[in-house]
Amino acid sequence: MEFVPSIEQLSQIISQVVAPAFLLGAVASFVSILAGRMSGVIERMRYINDLPPDGHSKSRLKQDLPRLRRRVLLLQRSLLFSIASGVAGALLIIVAFGAALLHREHLWGTALLFSLSMLLLCVALVMLAAEVWIGLNEFDPL
Repeated sequence: MEFVPSIEQLSQIISQVVAPAFLLGAVASFVSILAGRMSGVIERMRYINDLPPDGHSKSRLKQDLPRLRRRVLLLQRSLLFSIASGVAGALLIIVAFGAALLHREHLWGTALLFSLSMLLLCVALVMLAAEVWIGLNEFDPL
């Protein structure tokens, strides 16, 4: 059995992993956005936690901490699902190349991994939508 792939096989595999490669780029950008949003919410929580407990003009902002905690929790979950999506996408590319090098069919494996990656990304997007909803509809106390 010959394990050296031909240039045609490599060319075919590369063309087949273009979509997963773009998916990985999108996931990386999405993770960056999520991390930035989480950083902003955490900074807001730190600012509020540093306020005096009572008697300060901004002490009423402490009422906002439970809402901010919900937002951080949603962002954390969204980050985890996004990272899992990226891992599934990277595994897809590894499986595609590995199968080509071993002259094995990879249709079912790559289809399953691509579907899993997209499903995980969809869950992450839903979590982000919930966080944005809370951020836009439950305003800070005045």
